[in-house]
Amino acid sequence: MENKTKNIIITIGFVVIIIAIFLINLIAKDEQISITERRKLAQFPEITIKRILNGDFMDKLEKYAEDQFISRDFFRTIKSLWSGNIFRQKDNNNLFEIDGAIYKMEYPLKEANVEKSAQKIKNVYDNYLKDMNVYYSIIPDKNYYLENDDHLKIDYNKLQNIVETELQGLKYIDVTEGLKLEDYYKTDLHWKQENLQQVVEIIQNNMGLEKIKTEYEKQDKGEFYGTYYGQLGIELEPDNLYILTNETIKKCTTYNVEKKKTAPIYTETNSADRYDIFVSGATTLITIENPNAKTAKELLLFRDSFGSSLAPLLVENYSKITLIDIRYMSSKLLGQFIEFEDQDVLFLYSTVVLNQNIFK
Repeated sequence: MENKTKNIIITIGFVVIIIAIFLINLIAKDEQISITERRKLAQFPEITIKRILNGDFMDKLEKYAEDQFISRDFFRTIKSLWSGNIFRQKDNNNLFEIDGAIYKMEYPLKEANVEKSAQKIKNVYDNYLKDMNVYYSIIPDKNYYLENDDHLKIDYNKLQNIVETELQGLKYIDVTEGLKLEDYYKTDLHWKQENLQQVVEIIQNNMGLEKIKTEYEKQDKGEFYGTYYGQLGIELEPDNLYILTNETIKKCTTYNVEKKKTAPIYTETNSADRYDIFVSGATTLITIENPNAKTAKELLLFRDSFGSSLAPLLVENYSKITLIDIRYMSSKLLGQFIEFEDQDVLFLYSTVVLNQNIFK
């Protein structure tokens, strides 16, 4: 009798908890973005007969329920701690933590993707850039500098060889010696702008640019929780976000071709990603004008998000820098927006982007 009563109480308690969670989720206000994950959250899908019949409504409803579940960040943290501390898993969704820093396992090397990425660059070169000074550089992800670690890594030498084979005729700039592990954020995949002086000097040397003696003011923009921080879901010390500026950079202006908007080089945005402070973040086509330039030279910088923080450190060498992101813009449209004349050209892409082949 006692066991029966206990079972009834447990069953009723469980049902009450389930109903309570359902009701709380039902009345709770939906969030638009996740600050910790730095992404937009799914919203309640539109109900149509077509979506119901083809299963699209239920798929989107499931995603909506996952994204809007109450205390989602708390449960994600529990999952991460359980996976790492109880089950002793080496990674959680390919993310792992070592000494307070988070890494993402970029594996395996997708050779076909790397070939297609390089071919896309070569296609841009063949159509627009022949007889111009064209360079390319590959930014290693921070796992490249992680020593004495048994997590899987891509074969960086093979990746470089594939790209080199496809990009014969373009000059390669090796920046690997100008970086070390400490030059990357602990909670993010990107490099720190304040640590890029050696990279800048390597690029200047290889492109025959004048080494202009430049002094920078280092400004602290506060705590920075990188994209890996939210994805892994465990509590760690945040990074600090710094920007480098001087009188030249302060007088430069950017122009967003897509939005037809002028702005400074550094702009605080409403984006969930604070890294977007660098030249407006992920932008299809944006120019930087340097009114104090001592030269008429221009640079076309084909880049991913790493290039956003590097570009301000190259303005001393150019009157104009055009940042082009062919992840979001078809290369067939380039001739409509850019006059290809006698500019310097630099393709600057991370190993992560090359391995994913996400160019249009």
